[in-house]
Amino acid sequence: MGEILEGMQTEEARHLMRACLEKESLRSHCLSTAAIMKALASRMGKDPVQWEMIGLLHDIDYELVGGDMERHGEVGYRMLIEREIGEDIAGAVRRHNDFLSGDSQDPVDVALQAADNISGLIIATAAVKGGRITEVTEKTLRKKFKEKAFAAGCRREKVMGITRFMELPEFFSLALGAMQEIRVDLGLG
Repeated sequence: MGEILEGMQTEEARHLMRACLEKESLRSHCLSTAAIMKALASRMGKDPVQWEMIGLLHDIDYELVGGDMERHGEVGYRMLIEREIGEDIAGAVRRHNDFLSGDSQDPVDVALQAADNISGLIIATAAVKGGRITEVTEKTLRKKFKEKAFAAGCRREKVMGITRFMELPEFFSLALGAMQEIRVDLGLG
């Protein structure tokens, strides 16, 4: 019974994310971040359903605030609290904008920062492989990670935060595998 309820919660989070975000690229980013968060939770002994939901909802307010980093995260937090989504999820959404909240050392926050940033690097790497994420390897990802001008929006220092919990090559492999599993949803055959 618990699994059915958890699945419904995840689907509700997915539906809410889609209702609040119109841009397909932002939806794909949230799906990617969610897949990575779910894999990280399993690896780190945390709740995969909760972490997946955090990934799905972390940018729920991005279009509403027009990318305003003075409001991003805070507005999302209030949106989730109004929908009676708990502090464990809503708080992580609030804290993921470290421009407002500062750096957190909580494992969920470190994981979300890393997942949020690596997802864009993986999508950009897939784009240079003709949109085929199956052609991206961990080795290619390591190379692109070192090229600061490539996917310049990827805050590499936030990705490096995950090294508190695992080696970087393991994280690259885990993140890439998680996104490859949802490649059809991402349109990255």
